[in-house]
Amino acid sequence: MLLAAVRIVYLLICSGVLAAFCFGWAGLGDREATPSLVREYPFTAFLILEAIVLSVIGVDFLFPRKRVDVMSAIYIGLLIGALLSYLLIQALSPLFISDLIFGSGPIGEAWKGLATLLTTLMLSYVCIAFLLQTKDDFRFVIPYVEFARSLKGGRPIILDTSALIDGRIADLIETNIVDAELVVPSFVLREVQEIADAPEKQRRTRGRRGLEVLRKLQSDARVEVRVQDAEPPGKGKSIDQATVDLAREISARVLTSDFSLNKLLAVHGVQAVNLNDVASALRPRFLPGEMLRIKVKKEGESPGQGVGYLDDGTMVVCEGASRHLGQEVEAEVTSVLQTSAGRMIFAREHTVVDER
Repeated sequence: MLLAAVRIVYLLICSGVLAAFCFGWAGLGDREATPSLVREYPFTAFLILEAIVLSVIGVDFLFPRKRVDVMSAIYIGLLIGALLSYLLIQALSPLFISDLIFGSGPIGEAWKGLATLLTTLMLSYVCIAFLLQTKDDFRFVIPYVEFARSLKGGRPIILDTSALIDGRIADLIETNIVDAELVVPSFVLREVQEIADAPEKQRRTRGRRGLEVLRKLQSDARVEVRVQDAEPPGKGKSIDQATVDLAREISARVLTSDFSLNKLLAVHGVQAVNLNDVASALRPRFLPGEMLRIKVKKEGESPGQGVGYLDDGTMVVCEGASRHLGQEVEAEVTSVLQTSAGRMIFAREHTVVDER
């Protein structure tokens, strides 16, 4: 609404000023100094000038997604290019007035004008290209970019379709381990919605689960979730490629459980957080059927149980080991209990290692 109001005010001001200029209203400017074509065809001149000034709004509509750092790099590149060109021409001025090189008089001035034009064009391009290519390394050159909205953590994390449907991200948020902003691209949300509306029941259930996970994340005060208005994938461009492009554009990581997307992210140098790798890293240290060695420290709550501890402090309850207090036994893991208070391992005695 604010942008629409600015456009309306701009339209009214331009129309008033141009009408005053073309028709001589309100004594704006010197009527005699007005170009003859404007004096002879004021209405036509008004329409042409109105179209010129309103073309700015047209350009605004054609490029709705504008980045401050890009615009600032272009603007500052033009200023630096013009400044360097001016300094260079001033340094070379003695050559243009020298009789030995260009000759004095109009010839020297003509060469000076050509050199000014060429250096201004070339240096402006070089400066703009340099700033666009290195704008992320020289952010101090563009101070306005630093006034962006502060986020709750480090780099934002983009959620893809598989991460939403998987649902483990909601459980991960509850652990308070994630403090970065979560970004859901609009094309990902659209894909999840299409899955939720699919005729196949199983596919429809997965899509609705993804929407429910997103709703749960948005209602969680511990994390900031933003739906990013992103360009939909064009012809010949997949959603995975669009996700990669968006991640590179906003310098974000991608949370996914899709194996193919992980490979694509690695090819393009985008950091990926694989939910399957996270789950694998947090899996129990010992699995049922594996053997471990503990020293029985005390008796357990149930008859025949012996209790020992691993090096990291994990409690091991071993069946049939109460008679081996103070001894080391080799036990076979039967189950692992993981709670918010920690991990507990249940095992049964296999062999006695130390009889002392």
